[in-house]
Amino acid sequence: MTVPGLLDYSGYVFDLDGTLYLGPNLIPDVDLMLAELRRAKKKIRFLSNKPLQSRGDYAKKLRGFGIEASDEEVMNSTTVTVRYLTDHYPGAKLYVCGEGPLISELVEGGFPIVNSGEECDLLLLSFDRNFHYLKLYESMIAARRGVPIVATNPDNTCPVDNGVIPDCGANIAAVEACSGRKIDTVVGKPSDIMLQVILEDIAEPAEKVLLTGDRLETDMRMGKRAGMGTALVLSGVTTLEQSMAWPEKPTYILESAAEIAAIK
Repeated sequence: MTVPGLLDYSGYVFDLDGTLYLGPNLIPDVDLMLAELRRAKKKIRFLSNKPLQSRGDYAKKLRGFGIEASDEEVMNSTTVTVRYLTDHYPGAKLYVCGEGPLISELVEGGFPIVNSGEECDLLLLSFDRNFHYLKLYESMIAARRGVPIVATNPDNTCPVDNGVIPDCGANIAAVEACSGRKIDTVVGKPSDIMLQVILEDIAEPAEKVLLTGDRLETDMRMGKRAGMGTALVLSGVTTLEQSMAWPEKPTYILESAAEIAAIK
């Protein structure tokens, strides 16, 4: 099977943390690469599992790096979670382990937020840097009552400029351990929920889209399952050794996303 060239795709989907930037620092030359794709009239979307800010906040951060990005070109797990809950659990009372931007979007979406696992209709787990014992206790109560458990994303860690920090997957593991329940639904990558949203939005056949990210278990797994081209970058959480041991080999392995359109 002939592997397409890196510039032969019609659509390009980019993860953010670990792929285009690390914390406050742009990964060198990815801005030039993206500008080259724009000049070539390629469709570009940005896709993140991180639910700590709104899509507008992420677009603003990209623009601060000199990258052309509209709010509509950014999709994150918060946006997709609110859409999913609206479709499947409209008006449900939620107990949420999550931060302010997620909660604000849920409230705007018409979901009441409660402070007790005894009162909720659904337990929502997310990336939460204020996760503490009481939240774990209330989550355990909700889970043991049998309410649906939804998670924004499965990532165990989040890459930052000096390493990694615990992400939603760590909270999921804690709740599953003390409640004896497994979560019911994960909305973010690599779920079919997130996949359907991004393919509908970019409006290109999967085989004409290149998904670029730094995680094997989310970015690469989702892209491979969909039939997309996949480019693993080694600028985030994954090492070359890990990528070589992974059974679902990416289409490309790159040191940096900047290699997609190397600027001479």
